[in-house]
Amino acid sequence: MIEPWFTQQEASMIGGILGAVLGSGFGGIGGGLGGPLAQRGKAKWFVLGMFYTGIGIGIGLLIFGIVAIVMGQPMYVVYPFMLIGFILTLVMGCLLPMIKRAYATAASRKLAANEFRSGA
Repeated sequence: MIEPWFTQQEASMIGGILGAVLGSGFGGIGGGLGGPLAQRGKAKWFVLGMFYTGIGIGIGLLIFGIVAIVMGQPMYVVYPFMLIGFILTLVMGCLLPMIKRAYATAASRKLAANEFRSGA
């Protein structure tokens, strides 16, 4: 068996830090800003970019975890990357269609308001 990349204590620290940073960054900021901005149709590039970046990082962590499994790393090395990658990919991936729908609804409301103002 290959030598572990880090100790159990270091793995716990890495998992805690990654979970806190990515959870608050993408979950807190992405969700806290994404919903209201999408409903207003504002900052589409920022919100969608944040969601796609979150999905990309989640997939990257999953791949890193799979590589660790293939290389024979102990479970305490694999677990933080697989867990955080799975949660980040799942949550951001499931919320992305709702955010896109909110932007589409905001665009149609804006179009209807412009038609109403022009008297059409």
